[in-house]
Amino acid sequence: MPLLDTLSIQADAPIETWFGIGGGARRLARPRSIDELRACLDIDPALVVLGDGANLLVDDTGVEDLVVSLQTEPWRDVEIDGKRVVAGAGVDLPRLLVTVARVGLAGLEGLAGVPGTVGGAIRMNAGGRFGEISDAVSNVEIVARDGSVALLSREDLGATYRRTALGDAVVTRVEFALTPEDPAPLRARMLDVMAVKKRSQPMAERSAGCCFKNPVLARDIDGVGAAGQRVPAGLLLDRAGCKGLRIGGSSVSLRHANFIVARPGSLARDTIDLMDEVACRVAERFDVRLDREVVVWGPRA
Repeated sequence: MPLLDTLSIQADAPIETWFGIGGGARRLARPRSIDELRACLDIDPALVVLGDGANLLVDDTGVEDLVVSLQTEPWRDVEIDGKRVVAGAGVDLPRLLVTVARVGLAGLEGLAGVPGTVGGAIRMNAGGRFGEISDAVSNVEIVARDGSVALLSREDLGATYRRTALGDAVVTRVEFALTPEDPAPLRARMLDVMAVKKRSQPMAERSAGCCFKNPVLARDIDGVGAAGQRVPAGLLLDRAGCKGLRIGGSSVSLRHANFIVARPGSLARDTIDLMDEVACRVAERFDVRLDREVVVWGPRA
């Protein structure tokens, strides 16, 4: 695949995340077509894709891999044709929810309050107690690391809890199959979901949402759950005494133990150390391993 003269790469670019901390990109590219994305893969087959930084922490030393942002056209286009909705990977997920609810299309409203871009949400099968994004997917367009383009069906995604079978492929577009419904109850359901989250989560503070995935218990734990049951990571963290724990400028939220909040002056290493510390406390107390939901880029990933 030939490199394109039209592709520009920015050196030493900052990376904005919801934590508001961390290092930047040694190289940052903003491809505007499949061909330019392929050129990026020629330059660095190990490249990483940046959404809006909602579920990301970058090590203070930055990231050496080429960082690719899909926050440009055409990756931010949304097409609506009846019940068929096609969104680029760079589309802001909250914006998409508002758009489809306004025209009376149901199926995504349970994701209210979930930040990020469509591509990032698909990669991790984002969701919560009110549904997962894969529930509404019809197909997903991807570019593999060899530059080939494929269209995957919902079944091909292999979506499970916070996982898909996409591997290291780059998501470029997603087609959703939604259901016509009166916009008024759709908006009401979205407000209800948001109200639940506002009551239990530190949504106004600098965090990246839940730090850890909810684990499945290998054995019964009194007051927590039975073997084979998926239980809230926040409950285990709370029972392990992690609420309010602080390292440097980062602390575990007093409102929800699965949220780490970055205070002014915090470093990425503070948050990484704190994630490691609270995971160790849960392992020591309950013999349960917590897997990160927050993605970390850099040497300490």
